[in-house]
Amino acid sequence: MIGHTVQAMRQRLGSCLWLSELPAMLCWAVLVGVLGAFATILFHEGMRLVQQVVTGRSGSIVGVTQALPWYGRLLFPAFGGLAAGFLLWAASKTKAKANSDYMEAVAIGDGRLSIGQGLLRSLSSLCTVASGGSIGREGAMVHLAALSASAIGRFTYFSTSRLRLLVACGAAAGVASAYGAPIAGALFVAEIVLGTMSMQSFGPLLIAAASANIVMRMTGHYQTTYAIADMPEIPGIEVLPFVLLGALSGLTAPMFLKFLDFSRNRFKSTGLPLPARLALGGFLLGLLLIVVPEVAGNGYSVVFSLLHNSWAWYAVVLMLVCKVLATALTVGSGAVGGVFTPALFVGGAFGTLFGMALGYLWPGMTAGVYMYTLVGMGSFLGAATSAPLMAILMIFEMTLSYQLVLPLMLACVVAYFVSRAVAEVAMYDVTVVRERDILLRQQLRHTLIDELLRPAATVVATTAPVRDALQMFQEYPVKYLYVVDEDNVYQGVIAQQDLTSLLLSQSDAQQKLAGEVLRRDFVKTLHPGMTLDQAQDYFVQFQGERLPVVSRDEFPRLLGVVYKSSVLEKYSAIKRSMDASGEAMLDFGPIRRPR
Repeated sequence: MIGHTVQAMRQRLGSCLWLSELPAMLCWAVLVGVLGAFATILFHEGMRLVQQVVTGRSGSIVGVTQALPWYGRLLFPAFGGLAAGFLLWAASKTKAKANSDYMEAVAIGDGRLSIGQGLLRSLSSLCTVASGGSIGREGAMVHLAALSASAIGRFTYFSTSRLRLLVACGAAAGVASAYGAPIAGALFVAEIVLGTMSMQSFGPLLIAAASANIVMRMTGHYQTTYAIADMPEIPGIEVLPFVLLGALSGLTAPMFLKFLDFSRNRFKSTGLPLPARLALGGFLLGLLLIVVPEVAGNGYSVVFSLLHNSWAWYAVVLMLVCKVLATALTVGSGAVGGVFTPALFVGGAFGTLFGMALGYLWPGMTAGVYMYTLVGMGSFLGAATSAPLMAILMIFEMTLSYQLVLPLMLACVVAYFVSRAVAEVAMYDVTVVRERDILLRQQLRHTLIDELLRPAATVVATTAPVRDALQMFQEYPVKYLYVVDEDNVYQGVIAQQDLTSLLLSQSDAQQKLAGEVLRRDFVKTLHPGMTLDQAQDYFVQFQGERLPVVSRDEFPRLLGVVYKSSVLEKYSAIKRSMDASGEAMLDFGPIRRPR
């Protein structure tokens, strides 16, 4: 009875077309934002619960790890990895027709997320993060927020395009809640996941992110992450070192990502089952935590210390090397979570070292080392994620220091272009896939006709008798024959209907030559330098299947033919590429349909 009532309610909601129009989508974005904030709060409470049950205390990951005896630092990550591995194994065994990753669901999928797999993967991430895994907690938070949005959209029978947009709103709410950065949260999804900044999609993302931020403030879970008081203005000449820092970040970020890929491949090559692999990663991490417990977790406390305390350069180097190794062990073993926050840590430590070296070379500079720490975080993140605008605004929202915006802008943009020039690698696979997709569309749009050229089989000479043309019409199901002279210079076409009329009206028609019955300008000709778009315009006005291609010489030679099907095939590839892109969500037509 209850199931029948719920189904009737879903059908009723599905019949209300106005619920999926743009104004209504803003309301749905508010609901998704609220749920995204509570999903983040729930994950935080889950971490505290795991820590309390296992260690008897809760708080920052580094603080809890430091309070453990040496064997606790060793065993806690190992058993956490084992539990995470079993949960991931269970998720892989869960049958689901929906996506398991929210980025794929939005960027190239239909917006449907598997609830069972999503919850198991989030619990797996919870075990890894709570036990000290060097990985970002934001990954699970964002996935839970997107999962709640997908559940709402599927319940109300949202169409594919609207469901994808709603899940994107959930992801934006998750990022905004995790980092206290609503604008950057919306930009994260727009730049990385959707690949479009159209207000029709960006507007709902902003509403969802703002709603999540409001809930976090009302519940007391919001704070400025890296608040810096009395930051000085940067003189014009001192902006130049930040440009250099951006270039260096652009060089090192791809190296960091490639090292993580190398670690993944090494762990996979062991052939161990997933639970054992994650347990091994946790055990190796535990060995490192015995010596350097500060590299546990996402690194927030260390970055905070780098900003507010003085460090020796060798201590920063040690922390940087150990953090990269800890992240590689965690991520490489297969743990689920974000690499976003570890990238901020690596960029911050790298920026700190750069600032220290510059302070030695330029003793009187205005900018403090902490400013290079923050700009290093932003430029490294922008290069690693291929989203420089998001990185600029995220660091600004995390510090609320406008003085930092100018050096951030320069460093992040330079870092992005340097990283893209160095290697085709990004933190998220969907970014590389989209860039390849855009390149494919550009290549298709600029395809030249000579790439589609095929030999012309139905060709007769001007001196050939008409009976040869008749024989060719019998052999080939075509409407036109192409006529050339002895030098292969194109003269025109013989139309089948003209030849039929001629045979019926003149008894001696077969004695004529092909050059006497051709039409010179009856069929338009293509040229090898034409683009796909130009050729399409010709085919639109032509009823046949193929058009001749001739050279641009004074006496144009027949080079071959291009078939209409070849042109349509290329445009079909463009359409398939467009259907998988963010622009597909911008069609606000009649879109609801029950599933």
